[in-house]
Amino acid sequence: MSNNKFTLKQKSNLKILAYWTLAWTSSQALVTFGSKLIWPESKVIIILSILLNIGLGIGLILANRKYLVDGDELEKKIAIESMSLALGLSIVVGLAYSSADQANLIPFHAEISHLVIFTGISILVSIGICRKKYL
Repeated sequence: MSNNKFTLKQKSNLKILAYWTLAWTSSQALVTFGSKLIWPESKVIIILSILLNIGLGIGLILANRKYLVDGDELEKKIAIESMSLALGLSIVVGLAYSSADQANLIPFHAEISHLVIFTGISILVSIGICRKKYL
């Protein structure tokens, strides 16, 4: 029964994390596209939307932390391995990518959005590999 309660708590934490993720992602889209398409002339609205994005980002971080802290030891091990691999890859590949841009070795500019996408893909692949390894 204790294990079942833990599972229900984890499901609840995951649902809360999903809501925070959706809210933050939506606010990021609002900042990105709103400042270019909806209110490009309004610095006040742009600043407010960025502050909202930061606030929702903090909420997302706290929800993610709660999800991880309340997890069992195996989930924590998978998360730590996945995050450390994604962080390492992002730093190494991100700096190499930036250096290639600085040296004009690539025909486009290295954008932060490319690194964010790479990091997201890295963590998803890492989680998949670690789950296969341990489960």
